[in-house]
Amino acid sequence: MDLLSDELKSYLESSCDPESDLLKQIDRETHLKVSLPRMLSGHYQGRVLSMLSKMICPRRILEVGTFTGYASLCLAEGLSEDGILHTIDINAELEEMVRASFLKSGLGPKIKYHIGNALEIIPNLNEVFDLIFIDADKKNNESYYKLTFDKLRSGGLIIVDNVLWSGKVIGDKKTDSATTFISNFNEMVSSDPRVEKLILPVRDGIYLIRKK
Repeated sequence: MDLLSDELKSYLESSCDPESDLLKQIDRETHLKVSLPRMLSGHYQGRVLSMLSKMICPRRILEVGTFTGYASLCLAEGLSEDGILHTIDINAELEEMVRASFLKSGLGPKIKYHIGNALEIIPNLNEVFDLIFIDADKKNNESYYKLTFDKLRSGGLIIVDNVLWSGKVIGDKKTDSATTFISNFNEMVSSDPRVEKLILPVRDGIYLIRKK
């Protein structure tokens, strides 16, 4: 289920700021060399992430799920002068490609790239975050949310990707496990009194969650 037509997607992309040459290169390399390239945030969602980050001007960002680094660089655009982005991914095979992109961006010194299991790494991060982006294995969305919540400052923002799951969340939850995990996570957040929340139908759906 496509939430938007190809024509409307093209219009949205033409109406926002263009990608940098580096982001275009990451997109191209991802589609040429990496399996499941659709996991990349892409132009329009990347500009949404960049805009949200710039509005907050975060000093500390946590990203769970680096993939090829596209979203990482978009989020890092909004960092304060002394800001740091921590990004975690379990796929060591992409490390060389990702580190090369971070180096080219000029933002390398502001990015701490962790390779390993996020469930083990997050508890050891001694930081208070202003912005958290969760875009990893969907079955652990609730675990990532619970692990990071106390590390988010009051007024901080959690962004969770793929919460509409190609529209499957409004269908039969029993057809596949990923849909069930995502639906259950969405219901948990919607009933959490500690946060203000809003799903935006951007790409595959992003949940904006503001800690009170």
